Amino acid sequence: MSNDVSVRNRATGAILRSAVLSWQTLLTVAVTGVLFVTQPTPFAGWQPWFWLVGGALAEVAFIVSNLTDPDAATRAVSREFEERFDSSQVKNPVSRQRLQSALEYRRNMVGLTKRHGGAMRLSLQQTVEDVNDWIKHMYDLALHVDAFEDNELVERDRKMVPQQIEKVQMRLDKVERDPAVRAELENQLRQLKQQLDNLEATVNSAKRAQIQLDSTLSSLGTIYAQMSLLGTKEVDSAKAQRLRLEIQDEVASLQDTISALDEVQGQRLALR
Repeated sequence: MSNDVSVRNRATGAILRSAVLSWQTLLTVAVTGVLFVTQPTPFAGWQPWFWLVGGALAEVAFIVSNLTDPDAATRAVSREFEERFDSSQVKNPVSRQRLQSALEYRRNMVGLTKRHGGAMRLSLQQTVEDVNDWIKHMYDLALHVDAFEDNELVERDRKMVPQQIEKVQMRLDKVERDPAVRAELENQLRQLKQQLDNLEATVNSAKRAQIQLDSTLSSLGTIYAQMSLLGTKEVDSAKAQRLRLEIQDEVASLQDTISALDEVQGQRLALR
């Protein structure tokens, strides 16, 4: 119940913001201002502030009409959602394409909800809300991939650390005989090997992130296909519920991948 209230509150807020920032509101303000300044008393008995009241009433009527439009909330929330998770902010072209496709699936899912009414429509709207969480995690994962690719230190260290390991090993095998120096070198060797392991783990995690984006997009396509097949019968509400469970499982999988990336990155930074 609290989740439904949160969705309604967010939708209402989105409608209000959309209405206030719309061209219709700007036009109302502009026309009201022009009339107030240029036509303060167009006829006897008219007061200049009447224009302000009229403009305010027109704006209130416009906002109310938006609030009572059953599709206005969906449009407003969708617009804000796509502005927040703008695919153009993703640098990696493959990740960006995956996110664009995911957003396209979402738009089509929103369209599918309009074909239904009553409890089925509400259920599908909640499914779209679950897909929102899905796409948020995809966006986060794509940004993790960008962060990895922007980190030149990783690639530099992957080249330098093996060379350092070879040099330290050579000193241990052929040069140093002093026990204290050897102890220091052995400790350094352990740290370098750990650093190399963490570097490789970082690279592998980034690769897994890309694979995760691919598999998630495929799963999203499957969910969309299943939504397309839903009928209007009440029995399909059980199918809609199963869709939601599948989406929640996928979201959990995405979260696990993101957490693994964060953990590997944290280990590497701690070692440095």
